[in-house]
Amino acid sequence: MSVVGTTVVHRRYVPYGHAHYGGSLVDGAYSLALFGDAATEVCIRTDGDEGLFAGYAAVAFHAPVRAGDVVEVTAVVTREGRRSRTVEFTCHVTCRADSARGVSAAVVLDPPLLAVSATGTVVVP
Repeated sequence: MSVVGTTVVHRRYVPYGHAHYGGSLVDGAYSLALFGDAATEVCIRTDGDEGLFAGYAAVAFHAPVRAGDVVEVTAVVTREGRRSRTVEFTCHVTCRADSARGVSAAVVLDPPLLAVSATGTVVVP
């Protein structure tokens, strides 16, 4: 049975404690860590093992991720080798804080904002 097309989706609120730069910006490593979590679930679902992340072939930062955002990370298996899988990742901002309207105000972004995309390889036993 082919694992190509297997998709995992994670959503997460980005807490203010993760703001790393001015303007409540979160560092790029935050999204890459989420990609790692999604890759782990992909490996569990396809191979019954957490697997290992071998590396990235490409990473692109398209828009900022900020504290107060809700992000949605998607991982899709696009290639299956004997022990490796190529996975395409995206991180979209689906909701964003709107401090201009109030300290706890937020909006749903429609359409979601593509923040990060990447291609990676995982290896399973």
